[in-house]
Order: sequence, then C-alpha cells, then structure tokens
Amino acid sequence: MNAMEAILTRRSIRAYTEEAVTDEQVETLLRAAMAAPSAGNAQSWTFMVIRDRELLDAVPTVHPYAKMTPQAPLAILVCGDVSAEKYPGFWVQDCSAAVENLLLAAHATGLGAVWTGIYPDASRVEGFRRLFSLPEHIIPLALVPLGHPKEHKEQADRFNPDKIKRDRWS
Repeated sequence: MNAMEAILTRRSIRAYTEEAVTDEQVETLLRAAMAAPSAGNAQSWTFMVIRDRELLDAVPTVHPYAKMTPQAPLAILVCGDVSAEKYPGFWVQDCSAAVENLLLAAHATGLGAVWTGIYPDASRVEGFRRLFSLPEHIIPLALVPLGHPKEHKEQADRFNPDKIKRDRWS
C-alpha cells in the first residue's frame, strides 16, 4: 500500500478478531511511530505495549470512550516524557505525530486501530497514571487499541474546500 492510499483509506477500527498480533508486527508499528518528527529531534515520547488482559479489561473504567479495549488483543499507550523535552510543551505535538504514524502503519500492514484520546482530560490522565503506575514526568496522551480488523469501513472523503484559506483569513 502506498502512502497516499494508506492516508486516504485509514479508518478507526473498533472491532477485532481473536488473532494475535505478533511481536514483529508490534515492532514495525513502534518503528513507524518513532520515525515521526519531533521538536528539536528530542523524541519526547515513550510507548507502553499492553497485552495483560486484566489491564485491557480495566481501561473502560478510566476511559469512557475506550470500550473496545477489552476485545483488543493489545493496546499501545503513547505517553509524553516531559523530562526528555528540548522545547517545553511540544511533547503533545511529538506524540500526536507518533500516534498518526502508528495508525497509518497499522492500516498499511493489515491491522486495525483506533486513537482514543487521554490528554488533556485530567480525570483520564489520572486514571491512566493509577492503572499503569506512571511516574509524574510521564503523561499519557493516547491509547491505541489494535488488532486484526473484524469490521471494514468504506473510504470517507473528508476533503472540504471550505476549510481552506489562502494567504489571509478574509
């Protein structure tokens, strides 16, 4: 799958088969995530691969929009490491770019995934801190449940020329 096809056909997948995701597949996704640009090349991210069924089952207790997680064979928690920042506050952009790369790599390799946002919702951040014993300098940005897709979604054309301004706002 070429890059444009991956970008234009990627969809949020919330239903997965029971087929396992291999360590090699996970490494491919993490390599893609870590290839993302970051402010000052600080790479102020860290990734937690979650396969523990009890933890996956507990995620909906701290995130109301992550109800698909108990059915996923695994999830990747994408966090900012504020101790690694070169430019304070840019960890959010760094991690967001990493999440998008991860989602595109999942789709391009035949997996399905969905971005479930955590930060800046304080209750979600605290819930994930407790559930995964995160230290203070690690801030959870997003959880990406993933697996082999059990559903197929048609391509959506989201191009909207009304969202484009040229040179000046007016």
